[in-house]
Amino acid sequence: MFERMLVGKIENRITVGLIAFVLTMVFLGWAAINEGGRMAAFAEMQEARAIEQGAMLFAANCTTCHGLDGRGLVGKAPALNSPTLFGHDFFPEISSQISDLTGEISLLTDEKNAEGTTDARKTEIDARIDEINTTIADLNTKRSADVQTAVDKGYNPNDGSYSRLTELGWAGTLDSFLLTTLIHGRPVSENYWPDPMPAWSQTAGGPLRQDQLEDIVAYIENWDKGDNWTLDDLYAVNQFPILPEDAGPLRDQLAAIIESGNATIPEPVGTDVEAITAAIAGLTGDAANGDALYHGFAKTGLSNTLACTGCHMQMANGVGPMTDGTYTRASTERLAEPQFAGYTPEQYLIESIVLPSDYVVPGFVDAMQKDFGNILTPQDMADIIAYLQTQNQ
Repeated sequence: MFERMLVGKIENRITVGLIAFVLTMVFLGWAAINEGGRMAAFAEMQEARAIEQGAMLFAANCTTCHGLDGRGLVGKAPALNSPTLFGHDFFPEISSQISDLTGEISLLTDEKNAEGTTDARKTEIDARIDEINTTIADLNTKRSADVQTAVDKGYNPNDGSYSRLTELGWAGTLDSFLLTTLIHGRPVSENYWPDPMPAWSQTAGGPLRQDQLEDIVAYIENWDKGDNWTLDDLYAVNQFPILPEDAGPLRDQLAAIIESGNATIPEPVGTDVEAITAAIAGLTGDAANGDALYHGFAKTGLSNTLACTGCHMQMANGVGPMTDGTYTRASTERLAEPQFAGYTPEQYLIESIVLPSDYVVPGFVDAMQKDFGNILTPQDMADIIAYLQTQNQ
């Protein structure tokens, strides 16, 4: 009896063991089958987190030049939220046709240069090449005309210029292009933009870590719409990229002023708030021109384009205090702060522009451009203050 009970217990344990083993194998098999999906979900979660972090970093560091929506600021810096950065061709059929015609020119040229080609054949080849070049020119004219609104703002749909990487001859990936640009900056870009693209990596003296730069890249690349870019997206771009130039337009313009002898280069306002206040007291501010300066539609007396709307939009955007109600807040809220005792609203606004780090409005970061004292003339300042005085709420 005892032996039968013992044998029964052993059999039960074996059965339980076998069941546990089978269940373990089933679980391991299920886990192995679903490992790819689990890893894909994890990767998606990590990418979403990188994009979210990149969005915050972009808002704090990049919008001053590239705009809050990434579509660039006129005369300041090019769009990143743009079909040109991602190489979208709105006219693939025309591009394919031109590619075939260019290939035909190459074959005809080889034939013409080959030994034994008769003069009569060379004449035929020249005529055909002229015909092809005319066709290519007509095709280029057609596609430019079809997007004239964007062409007027600097877009070039021809010869691969619709792709920023192709235009620059970049052989690597978009990811490597963006990351390299962020790490090293573009110090020579001061030759063709008002301010050079700085190096953002801590390894190059910048403020951001490598992982933060990679998050910004992830955020920018998230703008890519693949084949779903539309002409509305193209027309929404404020500033298209330009090719590097040898000499800065600002320096050329100032040199021309000096050589002409017809005018002098205006002095910048500097950072002495009292001196600036006194200087503009004798000037009549033009609110309309101040509006144009503020929104980047006009250049300062020193030929700079401002990017105020990169952070300060008419309504709140979380990056900088909104434009609407600026003068009212200066008068009723800011002057109530102890450090502004005795200030006028105009003095507060002047200090906020030329010494933005001295007081940062609670809830915002110290991200405002620091060199306005060097790029604004007294008349520019008078015009901007006149415009801000209209912003009552």
